[in-house]
Amino acid sequence: MAELQSVIDKAGVLIREVQGRSPDESSDTGHEAGDASGDIDQLKSRLAESETDLQETTDRMVEVEHQRGRLMSLYVATCELHETLDLEEVKRTVGEIAVELLGADSYALLLRQGDTDGYEVAVSRQTVGVADGLFVGPDYTGGDAMVDEALVDGVLRTSTEEGSHALAVVPLAIKGSTMGALVILKLLDHKASLTSEDRDLLDLLAAHAASALFAAQLFVATDRKLRTLEDLVEVVRGG
Repeated sequence: MAELQSVIDKAGVLIREVQGRSPDESSDTGHEAGDASGDIDQLKSRLAESETDLQETTDRMVEVEHQRGRLMSLYVATCELHETLDLEEVKRTVGEIAVELLGADSYALLLRQGDTDGYEVAVSRQTVGVADGLFVGPDYTGGDAMVDEALVDGVLRTSTEEGSHALAVVPLAIKGSTMGALVILKLLDHKASLTSEDRDLLDLLAAHAASALFAAQLFVATDRKLRTLEDLVEVVRGG
């Protein structure tokens, strides 16, 4: 386009030279100059359109690259989720993803307590005054309408509802059973709101976090049973 602009500029100079000649000198070329001027106007218009298209393409490429970077970060984070069976480490990783990828300033990770209907506040980061201390812990006993509904129906919510302090509620379900939820309460100052891209990330996070937490909980329960069995064996041997 730079070369095209140069050609247009040179043509413009030639037209001005022709137009600056005496009537006799320019009589034969006047009509041609008029045609050339019209052609240059068309070229300028096409150049402007091309520049606009190029800018739109560039903006789109930047957006795609940004999204690719976030997905790569999510991939790395999910690998971290699945590379350990340490329950506490998995909980911390979920919290780190909420902050680093979603821009959460305040959040709470709720996990079902065994086979009961109660939930513990497994991990939380809460700004003073946010949610009136509902998610400080150690237990979440209900009281936030949006969170309570999500824990029942297992549906992701990304817009604030009346009677709720949450900006988003991400149910964590495994085999059709909701085992908990990640509750986003406040975003960092530089992030205005959750976007459609964030919703896609939340969907992916929900699946990976649920499976990683389930595996870690299962490992803890199995390890506990194994240790109990070993203790019984030791007692029998000692007797």
